[in-house]
Amino acid sequence: MQELMNTELWQGKSLADLLTLEFLASAAGSVLGAIAILLVGWTVSAWLQRRVAALGRKHKQLDDMLFDFLSSIVRYAVLAFTFLFVLNTFGIQTTSIVAIIGAAGLAIGLALQGTLSNVAAGVMLILFRPIKIGDFVEVAGEMGTVKEISLNFTELADLSNVQVIVPNSEVWGNVITNYSTNAKRRVEWTFGVGYGANLKQAEDIIRDTIMADARADAEPEPFIQVNNLGDSSVDFMVRVWCDAGEYLGFKTDMTRKVKEALDAGGVDIPFPTRTIVQAAE
Repeated sequence: MQELMNTELWQGKSLADLLTLEFLASAAGSVLGAIAILLVGWTVSAWLQRRVAALGRKHKQLDDMLFDFLSSIVRYAVLAFTFLFVLNTFGIQTTSIVAIIGAAGLAIGLALQGTLSNVAAGVMLILFRPIKIGDFVEVAGEMGTVKEISLNFTELADLSNVQVIVPNSEVWGNVITNYSTNAKRRVEWTFGVGYGANLKQAEDIIRDTIMADARADAEPEPFIQVNNLGDSSVDFMVRVWCDAGEYLGFKTDMTRKVKEALDAGGVDIPFPTRTIVQAAE
């Protein structure tokens, strides 16, 4: 029994040393101190998380998603330091633990390199906001309306309303074409008429038809000029400004209406023909 009591158990202390009132009081104090540190750390981390998240919602120019992400980082950082303080309370050296955590973090970072690059790109997208939810864009060869921008991916709905998920590293690392940034867009058409057509008449028909539509802007002044003499047609280049949201409908509607107006005005619209000559036997 005496041998058991003198056996070294923890930090050079024997069982007899651990059962003394002085040590038990010290251990109880350490436990109470650790509990107090945990409570304070937990409370402070939760308060800081709410404050950082609220900062993003307070100012409209700041992105809520980015500040939600930053608030989570702040909370876990405070909790990590709290855990280290708790270990110090019990006399445990934390230098080696920090080194182990650092090495583990490096290994995890290398293993999750692709995922972390998506997160980094997501932060850049949220911070600099080259695209926003509701924008019609073309990214990484995909075209559609932005539905969601998360830290890992960007969700689009294409022209057929099919969900398209694009990794953020592909979005940030490629050319981004945002069709919704500017309020106005310039629509462009090419209309061909026959060489025997009255060019002034054709130009007036094109101008009157397009400018009669309420979607066409009178300013800047529309551009309607002959710009090419083709193999079988004289081609008019037509450029007219309109609201960005009306672009596609305006372009398709005018393509049909101008064709019908040229037909009604007797203006010849050429089309390819082929003559088949049968050789005499």
